[in-house]
Amino acid sequence: MSKLILTHEVSGLGTPGDIVDVKNGFARNYLLPQGFAVAWTRGAEKQIEQIKAARVAREHATLEEAQALKVSLENTKVKLVVKAGAGGRLFGSVKTTDVADAVAAAGLGAIDKRKIELSPIKATGEHTATVRLRDEVSATINLQVVAAK
Repeated sequence: MSKLILTHEVSGLGTPGDIVDVKNGFARNYLLPQGFAVAWTRGAEKQIEQIKAARVAREHATLEEAQALKVSLENTKVKLVVKAGAGGRLFGSVKTTDVADAVAAAGLGAIDKRKIELSPIKATGEHTATVRLRDEVSATINLQVVAAK
């Protein structure tokens, strides 16, 4: 087992600044090469405060703001225009960046693409995505994926 300090949010593992124990292969083959974590040392533990301070700065300022954004996100259908072939099958798939850009274009505010959890979308129609606004607040976005003309 390897002891690491997360520098980015890893779904199902933790948030920046968390100290985690993971299997050696997961650390060596994924977390360290992608830059999602650094090896734990007593010196590196001092970086935790800086990482947590940066995370707090990126979060929405207050719980009330996050809840207000949640209500507006859940009550609005976000329209995504994508290239599609016959039968509504997409060329590629919808990415978290596409969702974040569509939310901003709809006038709902800027959200971090790393906070969006999205199942693969490969066809036009109605879909949903989840956004973690804060640790205790997450919103479900209703996506309407339509083909570009």
